[in-house]
Amino acid sequence: MLTDREIKIAKPRDKSYKLFDGGGLYLVVTPAGGKLWRWKYRFGGKEKLLAVGKYPDVGGAAARKRAFEARQILHEGRDPSAEKKAEKERARVA
Repeated sequence: MLTDREIKIAKPRDKSYKLFDGGGLYLVVTPAGGKLWRWKYRFGGKEKLLAVGKYPDVGGAAARKRAFEARQILHEGRDPSAEKKAEKERARVA
């Protein structure tokens, strides 16, 4: 698992790179210096990505919690990405 210190000292490079946390969760460090949490999973035989949040708005523990919640949705047989889109649509309509 990534520590907060490891995340803070990660410096941008010429190309984006990943720092793996485990369980499909990783942090992408962009050339501009942005740090983005992503969770990689498979649904319906296809590999998919779920945006978990932006560091430091979403810390390591919060990112792991969000990935765990998405993993539970996946185990129920539903697509976490589709669930997230539906939730955003419901919020927009309301």
